[in-house]
Amino acid sequence: MQALSQSAEKISEVQGGSIVSPIGFKTAGVHAGLRYSKKDLGVIYSEKPAHAAAVYTTSMVQAAPLHVTKDSIAAEGLIQAVVVNSACANACTGERGYQDALQMREYGAKHLGIPSQYVAVASTGVIGEFLQMDKIEQGIKQLAPDSSSRSAEDFQTAILTTDTVQKSCCYTTMIDGKTISMGGAAKGSGMIHPNMATMLAFVTTDAEVDSDSLQEALKEITNHSFNQITVDGDTSTNDMVLVMANGNAENSPLSPQHPEWQAFVQLLSMTCKNLAKQIARDGEGATKLIEVEVTGAVNDTDAKKAAKQIVGSNLVKTAMFGADANWGRIIGALGQSGVSIDNSMVDITIGDIQMLQKSEPQPFSEEEATGYLKNKEVKITVNLHQGTGQGKAWGCDLSYDYVKINASYRT
Repeated sequence: MQALSQSAEKISEVQGGSIVSPIGFKTAGVHAGLRYSKKDLGVIYSEKPAHAAAVYTTSMVQAAPLHVTKDSIAAEGLIQAVVVNSACANACTGERGYQDALQMREYGAKHLGIPSQYVAVASTGVIGEFLQMDKIEQGIKQLAPDSSSRSAEDFQTAILTTDTVQKSCCYTTMIDGKTISMGGAAKGSGMIHPNMATMLAFVTTDAEVDSDSLQEALKEITNHSFNQITVDGDTSTNDMVLVMANGNAENSPLSPQHPEWQAFVQLLSMTCKNLAKQIARDGEGATKLIEVEVTGAVNDTDAKKAAKQIVGSNLVKTAMFGADANWGRIIGALGQSGVSIDNSMVDITIGDIQMLQKSEPQPFSEEEATGYLKNKEVKITVNLHQGTGQGKAWGCDLSYDYVKINASYRT
């Protein structure tokens, strides 16, 4: 942990940075007509093939684009472009949907002048509808990637569905005396209960790192970031996190054997956690971000499991929406988590206000607690006093608007 802390001290967040900040990456986003008026088709393009890694939804029902992207990465471990559409998930569309995803890849490859196996595809939107391939084809022909901040915003807009804001970030660090940049863009607002959810996240970096090492790092970091957020407990068919590393920073190749490997791991971790928290904050109908930190668990796995159970509880989420300091809902959710608990040793704190100490209720000011819970960010801390395990999870409150949004999702 100390090595990671020291690595984090070397990392700087770039205000206004984005997915095109790393050297050699370009993006574009256009309105292809899949939606009524908003941009709905985008691309990320690297000037040269980039080492790639990806993780996908664990849902047993996986959309066609995931299978095509898996095949693209498996070919050589290299990706040069990602073509993404919103409005239609191309999920549960059978053989036609798979052929459409392949055709989307071919259109992208032809337009960009690169081999088809260097193109990944992703889709998000309504399940069970076919892509309008004539509009996909014409939209791809309109894509003109560049590295401007406007192009980054165009891409970030094109991938959104019920999201209310764009989600992006950028960080830098020094490795081998070279400045390494990492940018990210994501979408996700509902059907968020990762392993993973209706979320897409794309990360670019100009670091030189091989695909196997990148995959190893991404898989581990996903468990501490994207897999620790929840909005509504529903997992989708299209989730994907994809990382591209094109090596333009010209550092020596990174792997776990590199003396500064942990600096890169921490860079990726901070990027993924930032995007994950932005997704949780923008949950459908949400008014606040909730962070739950569990300490004193038997191990980190139990801590993460307990934290996610609490932040995912509908009763906890509605209490947070109503600014009701009902800690009974917190301990009720904790009891359903399946982790080891000593019923005489639990501490619960909301913000800085102690609610429960060694399982004994503590006097507190309802007025002060209500005032704290009206903030845009709320933190709940639970100490189990069982060991050294610790973990965090992020979610949002559950408001009236969540029902309104999802009751008319298709219309």
